Formats: sequence, structure tokens, C-alpha cells
Amino acid sequence: MSFSMQTPIKAEFDDLIYEEKGDVATITLNRPKVVNALSVKVSDELVAAVEKVRQSESIKILVFRGAGGNFCAGDDLKEFLNLPEWGDSNRAFRRARFYQDMAYSIEELDKITIAAVDGFAVGGGLELTMACDFVIATERAKWGMPEADWGITPGWGGTTRMARLIGRRRTKEINILAALHPAKTAVEWHLWNRVVPDDALDAEVGTLIDLLRRKNQQTMRQLKYIINKGVECDQYTAQAMEALSAGWTFELLRRGVVRDHDATAGLEAFRDKNALQKNRRNAARDFWTKPAI
Repeated sequence: MSFSMQTPIKAEFDDLIYEEKGDVATITLNRPKVVNALSVKVSDELVAAVEKVRQSESIKILVFRGAGGNFCAGDDLKEFLNLPEWGDSNRAFRRARFYQDMAYSIEELDKITIAAVDGFAVGGGLELTMACDFVIATERAKWGMPEADWGITPGWGGTTRMARLIGRRRTKEINILAALHPAKTAVEWHLWNRVVPDDALDAEVGTLIDLLRRKNQQTMRQLKYIINKGVECDQYTAQAMEALSAGWTFELLRRGVVRDHDATAGLEAFRDKNALQKNRRNAARDFWTKPAI
């Protein structure tokens, strides 16, 4: 991976590992004995780590991982029976809202987010992937929403965000039948982006990061914003945001007032066929145009 030679900066957490390497932050859920289940404690730490990324102006990319060969088994269901925080309906409602806010905070980051999935990504683990911009998974990865078989329902995207991604009929299939699905089905159903061989996850994540680094960072931020917001509203309102973004872009081209916006360099590269053209456009032209598996 292109950032692996940099010295990592780490923050102290008990149940997750937080690292920064240059402009890339990595959050690794670190409860491998319980398939990285999202306890109340690890969820609180996850919120704190994401907030650390949100406040950073130097971090451009955030990667989510799981320790021990699995991504995340979702909520720690044993806590549902044992913790007083889940002891009445109002507390459960408040906690569900807390998790929803966590997903929104990930989805709304002005960084590009990548879920690197190996092993199981079920329940809340699957919901976490759906809040990310890109999902790359190993061929052996499995996913699903088994909550129905425990007599509970999803709380932070398993029905809502999923239905917006893949439609209501398949969302019903996934939630009501509660089957486990292979990674390739998530790609075929437009839930995830890419399936790679089991030993190629790190390399594929690194390749994607390398491509993202070549881009105009401000342009990516604008695209992420208008896509995320536009899909939730009618077409006319969404196109109004596109038009406003176009106006914002033109002003940035003229003035270059954002630090990591390269002004007219992209247009000049198109005109002159210079080194930036080779570095940026040539790298992107055939990226992911053929399936990995």
C-alpha cells in the first residue's frame, strides 16, 4: 500500500485501533474474540475516533477494518440482556438515535471513506459498510441482517439506507429471511463495490487510495456532498444543488482559494497532455472497469 512506509500516529482506545499515516486514517474494530461486536463501549470509542477524523483538515481518506479476520458482527447482543442502558424503551430509542447519528457522521464526512471487509459483516457491521463511500471485500466475506431471528429489528440503516441503495424488495428479502450472502452478491446488488481474492484486500485498498490521492480533493468533496444530498430529494432540487456546485467550482477555478484545490491544473492537463494528465487521468481511465473476481 502506498502509505505503508509512513510512520503511523496512533490514538489510545481500548476496543479499537486508531492510526494516521499521512493523509489516511484507519479505524480497526478490535474485539476479535467476539467478531468485533459493537458493544456500547466500542461504539462510544468509534464515535470519538470518527469525530477526530472529522475535525482534521489533513486527513483525506478514512478506512474501516476489523481485527482477526472478520469485519464486524454487529451489535453485542449479550448486552441487550445485561446492560441497564437497554433496560427500557426510551433508553433503547435514545441509543438507536445515537447509532443513527454515528452513521450520519460517517456518511457526512468531508473525507472519502472505505470499508475493507473480510469475514463477517452482519447486522450493525453491514450497516457500517453502507455508511461508507466505497466497500471492498474479500471473496470469503459474508454479509446479512440476522436480527429477525433474534426477535429484534435494525436501528441505524439496515432497512432505511439499504432500501435506498438496493430497493425495498431485496431489502425485505435480506431482513425478513435473514440469510447470509456471499460477497459477490453484494456487488451484483450494488450494495458493495468490489470483491477481490482473499489475499488481495490490502493491495486493492492501497490501489484505491493511490487513485484517490491523485484527484482534486475539493472536487471529490463536492461530488460526495451533492450525490449524498441529491439522492434524498426530488430531481429538480437535486439539480439545483448541481448548478450551485458548478458555480462554486467556477469560482474556485478563478480564485483557487481552497488549499487542496489545484485551480485550473486539471483543465490545463487536458489541454497540454502534461505530467498531471498522465498521473491522474491515465490512472483513472480503466480503474475497476473489469471485475476482480
